[in-house]
Amino acid sequence: MIPFDQFNLENGLRVFVNTDRSTPMVSLNIMYNVGAKDEDENRTGFAHLFEHLMFGGSKNIPSYDQPLERAGGENNAWTNNDLTDYYLTLPAQNIETGFWLESDRMLELAFSPESLEVQRQVVIEEFKQRYLNQPYGDLWLLMRPLAYKIHPYKWNTIGKEISHIENARLEDVKNFFFSYYAPDNAVMSVSGNISTGEVKALTEKWFAEIPSRNVKKKTLPKEPKQTEKRTLTVERNVPADVICKVWHTCARMDENFYANDLMTDVLSKGKSARLYQRLVKERKLFSSIDCYLTGDVEENLIAVKGRLMKDITMEQAETAIDEEMEKLKQESVTADEMKKVKQMAEAAVVFSEISVADKALNISYYATLGNATLINKQVELYHAVSPEQIKLEAQKVFREENSSVLYYRREKK
Repeated sequence: MIPFDQFNLENGLRVFVNTDRSTPMVSLNIMYNVGAKDEDENRTGFAHLFEHLMFGGSKNIPSYDQPLERAGGENNAWTNNDLTDYYLTLPAQNIETGFWLESDRMLELAFSPESLEVQRQVVIEEFKQRYLNQPYGDLWLLMRPLAYKIHPYKWNTIGKEISHIENARLEDVKNFFFSYYAPDNAVMSVSGNISTGEVKALTEKWFAEIPSRNVKKKTLPKEPKQTEKRTLTVERNVPADVICKVWHTCARMDENFYANDLMTDVLSKGKSARLYQRLVKERKLFSSIDCYLTGDVEENLIAVKGRLMKDITMEQAETAIDEEMEKLKQESVTADEMKKVKQMAEAAVVFSEISVADKALNISYYATLGNATLINKQVELYHAVSPEQIKLEAQKVFREENSSVLYYRREKK
């Protein structure tokens, strides 16, 4: 159980406080309700670019890292299709440094052609290294536009193509910042050795004067129901063939999310799971195989990705995957399997609540989704899933016309 208090500022900033006197540290987490899905399709990669720009100095503070490090702190950030998150941890006596730093970059960044150019080159290099020049790096650059035709999940967080970042103008960057990085589009969570009264005083001191920006969330197009199987075959200079098959499934806040999550665990969580036991260990069709939810806020994908053993064909590999999905549709998950995956889910939830940084992140996440109290209901929701519910979800999801398949072949030499 993670207790927390909440208060709001007039500018729209929502603040949550978890007091933990067992630690000398305090973690401050600010989650902005903006991600790659909020971008213009012809100007993608901006949310990720901002993950870098936000560390390049703000209106009144030329360097973010130096004062934080002098105060004994550490920080990081991440961006995905839905959200952007910034977090720091400091000794409790120095936490005001964190409020000062975060409020200034929420107010306004130090926009300059020089800063944009530096971060532009960093992102371009990351695009090349992680997605274009790495074996299998472009897999999801290919997979997303195959699975999504309308919804902005069809491009990755890094962007659709390098040219969008290469051509980004300072005016475009400023417009994106003032459209989304605002107190009325953010949640701030504070966890650690600090009281609600102290947080309230510091928040009002440093954040109250930042103007709200009347952020209007885009109305995102709904992905039409898929009515036929889609396939794509590519050849690359890679060591082995890989198959990736995905199916559309429910959103994060859907009541069936937990059944879907446990269903993927039954298939591939650990070496005792079905796909490893049957397709890797027994039948030796794959050297590795995994099944997972993509973790998006809106309608997710369930993905199965496997690396084929030598001389195994794509047809053999896909047939084997389909057979395992068919078993889930026809037969209920066993009591032992349910017990195992529920225990693993509970352990993962408990582990995610140990550090003050994790607690602050989780509170911000569920608050941004619309219900901060969900942080204390996760174990209960996983335990409520029945074998019959998993069977019904399998029947709903694992339909051939609901699938998209990428055949990622090794170049013939």
